[in-house]
Amino acid sequence: MPKTTTTPDPEVTAKTQRRRFTAEQKRRILTEADKCKKPGELGALLRREGLYSSHLCNWRAARERDGKAGLDPKKRGPKAKAKPDDRDRKIIELERELTKVKARAERAEFLVDMQKKMAQLLRELPEETTK
Repeated sequence: MPKTTTTPDPEVTAKTQRRRFTAEQKRRILTEADKCKKPGELGALLRREGLYSSHLCNWRAARERDGKAGLDPKKRGPKAKAKPDDRDRKIIELERELTKVKARAERAEFLVDMQKKMAQLLRELPEETTK
């Protein structure tokens, strides 16, 4: 009779998944942790649930800060930008136009100043050199 044994698959997954806790699980664990009064009870709870004490600290802080909503999962990543409506688009367009007009006005003022200085220099030159 041949002996058949199955060997476990040695392949390891590329990326492990993080554990995610629902708000209800967090509340349940926090209430159990709050009931732990005797030495060692809290450590046993953490070992049984597979948690670190930092989990409890973070969850308690979130509960204190935001109440029940603080334990709800948060969306990760950048926040979605609000699409500008017609009024916002018009404001942006007008601001661009304003910056262009300001730059053009500054150039015109510079040219007028240069013309005034050139005219003044030409007036100060003796007539013999201007011919």
